[in-house]
Amino acid sequence: MTHTAVGWHVELEFMEDDQRTRAAAMVRLPDGTEVRAHGHANRHHTDANQPRVGEEIAGARALNELALQMLTKAHGEIDDASGRTSHAIHI
Repeated sequence: MTHTAVGWHVELEFMEDDQRTRAAAMVRLPDGTEVRAHGHANRHHTDANQPRVGEEIAGARALNELALQMLTKAHGEIDDASGRTSHAIHI
C-alpha cells in the first residue's frame, strides 16, 4: 500500500468595524485551483465589543461555505468521471 502526503493551503482574512466582521476564506488545492468563500457576523448594539467572537462566527461561516463549495466540486468530479449522478455527500 502506498501512502501519499497531500496538503492544502487555507487562508482566512478578516475585516472589522465596531458592528460587523467579515471573513474571506480561500483554499488552494494541489492542482492550483482556488476556492473562495465569505462569512459575516453582526454585533448587536447591546453586546460587548468582542472582536474575537465576531472573527470566530464570521470565520466559521466562511469555512462552512467553503466546505459546501468543496462538496459541490467533488460531486461534479465524481459525476464527470462516472457518467452518472452521484448521491449527496452530507457534512
